[in-house]
Amino acid sequence: MATETEIRKRYKLMKAHLDERELRLWAGAEALAHGRGGRELVARATGLGRNTVLDGKKEVRSKKPPADLVKVRRKGGGAKPIEEKQPGIYEALESLVDPVTRGDPESALRWTCKSTRALETEMKAKSFTVSQHKIAEMLREMGYSLQATQKAYEGEQHPDRDAQFRHINDTVEKFLAAGQPVVSVDTKKKELVGEFQNRGREWQPEKSPVQVNVHDFPTMAVGKAIPYGVYDVAKNSGWVSVGIDHDTPMFAVNSIRSWWSAVGRTSYWNSRELLITADSGGSNSARSRVWKAELQKFANETGLKVTVLHFPPGTSKWNKVEHRLFSHITMNWRGRPLEDFETVVRTISAKKTRAGLTVKLASTNAGTSLALRRATRSWRVSTSSGANSMASGTTGYVLKRSRSLVSSPNRVLRSEVWRALLSCLRECA
Repeated sequence: MATETEIRKRYKLMKAHLDERELRLWAGAEALAHGRGGRELVARATGLGRNTVLDGKKEVRSKKPPADLVKVRRKGGGAKPIEEKQPGIYEALESLVDPVTRGDPESALRWTCKSTRALETEMKAKSFTVSQHKIAEMLREMGYSLQATQKAYEGEQHPDRDAQFRHINDTVEKFLAAGQPVVSVDTKKKELVGEFQNRGREWQPEKSPVQVNVHDFPTMAVGKAIPYGVYDVAKNSGWVSVGIDHDTPMFAVNSIRSWWSAVGRTSYWNSRELLITADSGGSNSARSRVWKAELQKFANETGLKVTVLHFPPGTSKWNKVEHRLFSHITMNWRGRPLEDFETVVRTISAKKTRAGLTVKLASTNAGTSLALRRATRSWRVSTSSGANSMASGTTGYVLKRSRSLVSSPNRVLRSEVWRALLSCLRECA
């Protein structure tokens, strides 16, 4: 089907060789060939009036003899341009929509929607007679078009923002050059499991779309899926743990532990260090003590020296797991409801890309209960920090195996959990 640009190109080529009647017939034929919406499309592409295109369609359809057809008018005939009949109409319209006068409190459309219908009403108040369709045509002639808002302001940036990213990049390259594992971690958006709409389109039999719920109330869901991703930068492979409870620091570290046990330990059998890049919020927040405590336990179990680098606030989209793993999972979910947990698992594990990305998946219910999360919130852990080597403003720390922390945190944690459970039992009683 011809596009507006193609029709405009043909119009410019034919305009100099056709008289008024032939041009009208050509426009009508183009509109008929396009089908539904052809009149508006041709009118926008050529600048001809909608009624002119309609007359051309009628003349093309009619089989009148040439003697009965309307003759070509003499030069200068026809309706006069609107700026000649109503002088100053373009200036009046410009004053209503101009970006400079738009902020004027006295402007008529300062606090209203600037639709063509509203502009038509305001133009009538200024004693100009013009339709909304003509207003849209005039606006296009003046260089205006429908524009949405554009996100451009990020607020104040840290003065060392560039140094922060350079430090993260240099550290990652250093680990990769030494053959040490580098993983990017984050939690994907929680997804309701059930007959809910997912944006996007997928090939289906004609007029047979997949029927889903009108509303997406959580009470209508089978459950919720919480995918936590671990992306191996060197191997271009992903590991996703799907939780069905809560997104907690314990669940996040358990996902990293599962990746290391199933994949990392075999792929990096001689490694002594691990670099983790993460954003500064959520279950792997830079301020979460439970996250650091669980990572310390992981370092004690594996004997790895774990280095963690957090991206500055508001820059999580630069974390590789976002655009190397989660974006592909989202594309695999487009246009289809996540009817059950099996659908979630299969659509994630089946994802592959031309660049060689492979995804392995572990379905787990390793989310932490709220009582346990409250109990671990008060436990402080001292970690060795590499603050001296960090760029100013960058959050990073190094966790090493510590014999003194192997047994004592477990005893403290167990006692706190029992206290929380006893308090819950007393409240229930």
